[in-house]
Amino acid sequence: MLLALTGYETALLVVAALFISFALTVALVVPRSRPEFPGRRLGIFLAVCIGLFAAQMTAVLVLAEIGEADEPVHAEATPTEPTDTTPTETTTETSTEPTTETTEAQGDPAAGKAVFASAGCTTCHTLADAGATAEVGPNLDATSPSYDKAVERVTNGQGVMPPFKDTLSEQQIQDVAAYVSSVAGS
Repeated sequence: MLLALTGYETALLVVAALFISFALTVALVVPRSRPEFPGRRLGIFLAVCIGLFAAQMTAVLVLAEIGEADEPVHAEATPTEPTDTTPTETTTETSTEPTTETTEAQGDPAAGKAVFASAGCTTCHTLADAGATAEVGPNLDATSPSYDKAVERVTNGQGVMPPFKDTLSEQQIQDVAAYVSSVAGS
């Protein structure tokens, strides 16, 4: 299990181990050998405690955000596109179009704005156009996800974001992805 950790998870684990080791040492070991601890060094002790706490919180907030951004997106829609072609199209048309172009936004951004509000996206994400300022999930204005990435994340979820493939229709997912990808960062 430890071998499967990503870089940000390893950094988070190291910071947590340092913080826990310090806390256990100060609470259980030091009082036996130095009953007057921290005594005159109270300022140093508090600075170390606050520094370790800040490092842990930074690791949780920053490194987790970096980890989400670094994880690869699995584009599952691309292989299914050739099945949408009609038999009258030539082989060259079918083989070149899906491999050279990304999926174009197929949703309706106006309908997607309503889905964004009704599906509860505003409770977790920041998106200026929707008037959303939550900080649980990624700031969509800062990350400006592509249409394909938005479809993948809304469909399958990631991290604390649940998958919506069972609660939203495919059209609703396409609509909200078209909305987010068209207004994020503007």
